[in-house]
Amino acid sequence: MSNDPKTQDIYAAIDKAVNNPNLTGALGRFSEAYVVSRAKVYEGVDFEGLRKAIGTARQYVADHLEEVAETFKKNAEARGAKVFIARSAKEAKDYITNLALEKGVKSIVKSKSMASEEIHLNEHLAKHGITAEETDLGEWIIQLAGQKPSHMVMPAIHLTKEEVSDIFSKEVHERLTSDIPRLVKVARKELREKFFRAEMGISGANIAIAETGSILLVTNEGNARLVTTLPKIHVVLVGMEKLVQSYMDAAPILHALPRSATSQLLTSYVSLITGPTKTEDGTMKELHIVLMDNKRSEMARDPKFKQAFNCIRCASCLNVCPVYRLVGGHVFGYVYTGGIGTILTAWFNELKTSQDIQGLCIQCGKCKEICPGGIDIPGLILEIRHRLTANQGLPFIQKAALKVINNRPVFHAMLRAAYLGQKMFEKEGYIRHLPMFLSPLAEYRSLPTIAKESFREVFKKIKQPKGRVKAAFFAGCATEFVFPKVGEAIVKILNKAGIEVIFPEGQTCCGIPHWGSGAFDMAAMSAEQNLKALLDNDVQYIVTGCASCATALKKEWAHILKDQGKSSLAADAEKLAAKTYIFSELVKKMIDEKRLTPKDTKKIMSFTYHDSCHAKRHCGVYKEPREVLQSVGYELKEMFECDTCCGMGGSYTVKQPTLSMRMLQRKLKNIEDTGADVVGVECPGCLIQIGGGLDKAKSKIKAKHIAELLVDKFE
Repeated sequence: MSNDPKTQDIYAAIDKAVNNPNLTGALGRFSEAYVVSRAKVYEGVDFEGLRKAIGTARQYVADHLEEVAETFKKNAEARGAKVFIARSAKEAKDYITNLALEKGVKSIVKSKSMASEEIHLNEHLAKHGITAEETDLGEWIIQLAGQKPSHMVMPAIHLTKEEVSDIFSKEVHERLTSDIPRLVKVARKELREKFFRAEMGISGANIAIAETGSILLVTNEGNARLVTTLPKIHVVLVGMEKLVQSYMDAAPILHALPRSATSQLLTSYVSLITGPTKTEDGTMKELHIVLMDNKRSEMARDPKFKQAFNCIRCASCLNVCPVYRLVGGHVFGYVYTGGIGTILTAWFNELKTSQDIQGLCIQCGKCKEICPGGIDIPGLILEIRHRLTANQGLPFIQKAALKVINNRPVFHAMLRAAYLGQKMFEKEGYIRHLPMFLSPLAEYRSLPTIAKESFREVFKKIKQPKGRVKAAFFAGCATEFVFPKVGEAIVKILNKAGIEVIFPEGQTCCGIPHWGSGAFDMAAMSAEQNLKALLDNDVQYIVTGCASCATALKKEWAHILKDQGKSSLAADAEKLAAKTYIFSELVKKMIDEKRLTPKDTKKIMSFTYHDSCHAKRHCGVYKEPREVLQSVGYELKEMFECDTCCGMGGSYTVKQPTLSMRMLQRKLKNIEDTGADVVGVECPGCLIQIGGGLDKAKSKIKAKHIAELLVDKFE
């Protein structure tokens, strides 16, 4: 753990958040309900087609940003609006403040605007004697509480009704109960007076349509319509990423936004503003539109980060994030929260401001799976890590560790020493207690022991029948040094299918730890070293029993090598990926081709199954392990949130132990609730986390790699 005070601050904030039962309870209940309700409103919708349409529209804008912005400006001004393109946060604040001072404005009402939060507009106006009142209910609560939003759509989600009643009581000088209808009435009464008193209204915008210079607002409260109609001056502050070319391009965003944000088919209000209108005294309103850049044009020019233009600010990535569910938004420290917030913070502030918050991401991929803009949020966070690493380098100990795991002889020697040293702590295959400063490592879960013999040593003793079909086995670090019996089981099962297994001696770590740390150069070295070892053998299949390793082989090596300027090797990586299988994937293929025959299909025992993040969301493998286990007689008892991260995340469990263990505890409860006899996994990392957690909890349920459950089940 770092000694940097800022890093210490984030750990303190995490501890405070996870120990706040009101916060974790509210976020937990919401996230559970959201998944169900979102699925319902997307029934019958071509989600992939929708996100493709959004991506196409937004990427066009990213590629033609200045042209589209000028078209919007021209058409909006032709209809009577005044458009100012602000290149910086300062320019945006100065334009709005100077306008207010010029017009003698003292009181402003605002509807929800994350762009105004981004540039701290309210504070800037206050310095010039101008009061800006939030009128969105959640934003008003936050303003009264002196806090920042904790969610992009539901800014006060972290507060209970009792806390809100206390906040309102101080505002109206009356002791209020926590009765929600009563609190809403109080808010309506207080805010209504502000609308009539205000000389200026400031709104954001969900979409800015270039072909007519129109602004589109999507809301569930009537406050936005009052803000944009009652005051004689209306100022729209909108980020340039909200631009679209046409109404046709706006349609898919409007289709997706309510579904993804609040699980609604349509919000209560959809307001379209095209030019100013007359006020109640017959004079024309003033409509000012501030199109804000604030480094968005830099983002649009960046080949990696331009995809962030696809964000429609629905916050669905927050709603499914297992980390956000535990800590809420304030731990992220800035205006934008969650995975996408980490990316926006890195751009709209400075890269270094994301130093700590990027480490909150466990890379489970839930956000990518659900994002209506199709943004690879985990991939962009890795790119942030990569750029931070390139600028600052890795910490010495971390860099040394990553080098060691790629040097198999040295790594093997160190683990041999660790094997001898663990004997005083080992019992029944687990280390349940560690001394002194090491004790936290075994506080919430037992640790598996290092094996007496590595898999490469065990492999030499396995007697295999010769076969015409050959498969190269990629073990991965955990299988090789902790779970060699898993590797042995894989070999035996493939032998039953007539496949002779080869173990390339030159293989080393797959590079996922290096990749996940942002050390892409070291990850490329791992890929290069392993490619040579694996391609030296003429085999039909490459198989691994580790979902994380499968992600490297099937998905990441080609990308990393291209990224590091090794395109010729990337072509080899693509050939290798085409014949790489996760173990259960290959077993399912063998069963379908009648090359593996289950002994019988009578019920053996019940199982539940944990989907590794890498297996399901990176490799698309989740049906196969269930079908294979059921084909040999196991009875499936599906667990709640079967594909939610167990909290392992490689080094995440060391860097973020509090979050890792909270995720584990939730996973263990879901496993226990099934009443299954065993939980199957296909990732040795998950096996370490879940198996150790079950052992620490003295559970009757055991965690097993799928190969161990199948080893003697075929003829």
